[in-house]
Amino acid sequence: MASGFRIAADIGGTFTDIACLSADGRLLTRKVPSTPDDYATAIIEAINDLGEAEGGVRFDEILHASTVATNAILEGKGAKTALITTEGFRDVLELRRIRVPRLYEPLYEKPAPLVPRRRRFELAERMDARGEVLKPLDPEAVEALIDRIAALDVDAVAVCFLHSHINPAHEQMVGARLRARLPEKFISLSCEVLPEIREYERTSTTVANAYIGPPVADYLRSLSNRLKAAGQDGRLTMMQSSGGVQLIEQIIAKPATVVESGPAAGVVGAARMGARAGYDNIITFDMGGTTAKAAMIEAGRINATSEYEVGGGISLSAGLTKGGGYALKLPVIDVSEVGAGGGSMVRIDAAGALKVGPQSAGSSPGPLCYDQGGTAATVTDANVTLGYLNQDALAGGTVPIRAAASRAAFETEIAPHLGCDAHEAAFGVHKLANVTMMRAVKAVSTYRGRDPRDFTLFCFGGNGGVHGAMIARELEMTRVVVPPAAGVYSAVGLLFADLEATRARAFLGLLDAATAPRAEALLREMEAEVLTELDQARPELRWSADLRYAGQAFELQIDLPRDGALADALGTVRETFEAEHRRSYGHLLDGAIQIVNLRVLGAVAPRTAGGMALQERSRPAEGTHRPVYFGAEMGLRDTPVLHRGALAETPVQGPMIIEEYEGTTVVPPDATVFRDGYDNIVINFVREART
Repeated sequence: MASGFRIAADIGGTFTDIACLSADGRLLTRKVPSTPDDYATAIIEAINDLGEAEGGVRFDEILHASTVATNAILEGKGAKTALITTEGFRDVLELRRIRVPRLYEPLYEKPAPLVPRRRRFELAERMDARGEVLKPLDPEAVEALIDRIAALDVDAVAVCFLHSHINPAHEQMVGARLRARLPEKFISLSCEVLPEIREYERTSTTVANAYIGPPVADYLRSLSNRLKAAGQDGRLTMMQSSGGVQLIEQIIAKPATVVESGPAAGVVGAARMGARAGYDNIITFDMGGTTAKAAMIEAGRINATSEYEVGGGISLSAGLTKGGGYALKLPVIDVSEVGAGGGSMVRIDAAGALKVGPQSAGSSPGPLCYDQGGTAATVTDANVTLGYLNQDALAGGTVPIRAAASRAAFETEIAPHLGCDAHEAAFGVHKLANVTMMRAVKAVSTYRGRDPRDFTLFCFGGNGGVHGAMIARELEMTRVVVPPAAGVYSAVGLLFADLEATRARAFLGLLDAATAPRAEALLREMEAEVLTELDQARPELRWSADLRYAGQAFELQIDLPRDGALADALGTVRETFEAEHRRSYGHLLDGAIQIVNLRVLGAVAPRTAGGMALQERSRPAEGTHRPVYFGAEMGLRDTPVLHRGALAETPVQGPMIIEEYEGTTVVPPDATVFRDGYDNIVINFVREART
């Protein structure tokens, strides 16, 4: 019997966040330290704890976001993989694209391919660009090659042939033989993973899919079995990089779709909350213990891309990829990320300059104030010293802290080197972290021709509310929104996520009346596949196409109408493409428009209450104040500390500290703050009108 409860878990490097929507619309939350040795342990314990608190409830759906796929690539702990490719194309993985992360670095070394050359094999076969067979596949050569691969004892095999996105026959033949003869191996075919143009990206994505396939499958099956053993046998889904969730069976078959699983969930939640509360233009700011991330939501729509890198270091959005990582060409929310978080470690370098991050203390040993053996001050220690964070405990009293350890570090180790007192040294750390994190915000706005002053900064994550207002002030943004349960908002975002199925196909042809019927037929074929995958659900369907001017080497994704014949809507499609091209690149070209890929998305909206009612777990005592430092200009202020529910619904002047179980929000003295009708904390700065 269905309980009506849905629960979501988001694993971070420092904490694992849990959000649960009850049958009667209550939003229940938990925040527990992550367990790096076995991330599933924290999930199981938190879900059991919350289930028991609700009378032993069994959850109808368990949603999950994890970095297991990303970590397998970053840590080099993926499967032992082989690659089969067309004769003459064995070294595509190493040739890559002509991009280097830093122009003037003669000692730069490319990252090692996920498949070394000794495990990359060629077959004598060839298709042309129209899908016509130039050299047929030799079945005996296939069997001989499978014999060689079997002897290598690999865990996964990737197959990527030239032009298989147009005609997959050869790949399918090889894939069928591999699955028949090596049934225990993970087989990744490019015609199934990425049937689109661009050979390097297709090869790289297919190889990455194979490389992470076994560890992702092992993790998800283990998690599923342990949940069932604990009496939780509800539907298990996982967040994809695109912002939708999918059943774990589909994730296991195509794990590359979850490489950026973690950052996507909070952005989805921000888009849904923004639409409800009337905030259409949003820049999200998600600050955790290790990194800070930003994304853009424009006119209610999340900015996404279909090409990005993983493993190339901190990413300043997909549009600014530098060629230092492993290319993946799959739908992904365009998130920029920098190495600054609450756990970022503070140090004085050899020249006597203050440095913050990117090294992080994580959850173990954590900041000095955690009193768990930490050896270096962190951004969290700076925030404790400044008075921004509770001086006794975090997470509603569940994480005790020792504020004296934080203050002592700044008084004896940091401030003397800088020639100032502990407060000013801690404020310098806070500001330096903000400067680093501003790069993430600029990467999705200023660097893309958008003015951040035209957007609302939507802050979440364990530290988003602590730093958000200060960052907004520096960027001259006038409004900051901190949603309910901000400290676990990526878990909340999972509850908002649609169940999605997608299909994409290469389609090279002009956008004209002669081509439109063929394109529409393929779209309807893909739509039928999406409906089959989503089974009995009634999804919202969306068609789109990757378009470019003939001769260009980059595309823009443009929505296509589903109602009526596509041939009758070509004028509208062209106008939409030209408007997007002008907005993105500042100019138009004369000439024909070309279709490169066709896409179909099916999305089934989740059951969510019209307005989730957050169940408070803790609140500061009434009338609480503490001294808080806001920099030399504003000084040390006796600042009221209250909970969200006590916040006025009309603007009041800062300073103010708003403490909750999930996190803390800092309102500086030069801002006003109120609580809107959706229980969001809204911070406003008054700015002179722009000319």
